[in-house]
Amino acid sequence: MWKDKPHKHHPPEPAADKPAAEQAPTAAPPAEKAEAATAAQTDPAAALRAELQQAKDRELRAHAELENYRKRAHRQIEEERRYANLPLMRELLPVLDNVHRAIDAAQKTPDVAALIQGFQLVAEQLEAALAKHHCVAIPALHEPFDPHRHQAITQQPSAEHPANTVLLVTQQGFQLHDRVVRPSQVVVSTAME
Repeated sequence: MWKDKPHKHHPPEPAADKPAAEQAPTAAPPAEKAEAATAAQTDPAAALRAELQQAKDRELRAHAELENYRKRAHRQIEEERRYANLPLMRELLPVLDNVHRAIDAAQKTPDVAALIQGFQLVAEQLEAALAKHHCVAIPALHEPFDPHRHQAITQQPSAEHPANTVLLVTQQGFQLHDRVVRPSQVVVSTAME
């Protein structure tokens, strides 16, 4: 009777014929769990993987921010280009108003002198509006011929001026800052024969 009961101080041994996978796993003590977590935190490879993931996230955010900035800048540039001439248009509209007034006045009174004076004022107003936007007349009359700013339409001998001097301006040229908008059409002197 005494032999059938297992002894209280000795737990039954696992059956030797059972595979190790079927045996009950032993739970790790809490001290070992804490050691494993600390080891994962101090594992250089795990730390590098975490840093790499953070760097990838930062790169993706920076790329998205850069793309958004490019789109905003492109929209702003397109809008500025689209409305770049708005100040010039505001300057030219009063000139157009004065042209219409001069036409109305010419239809009511056949005074040619007043009409010419009105159109001279309109021309001055238009030149002032263009100059305000840095579009100015190219000096040409009695200047040396400059093929970059003048377009010679004919040549004429002259005793008064040296060769290659502008004798007559048939169409006024203009430049915007330092770029030619339209060259002056000119008659150029040649030496007398």
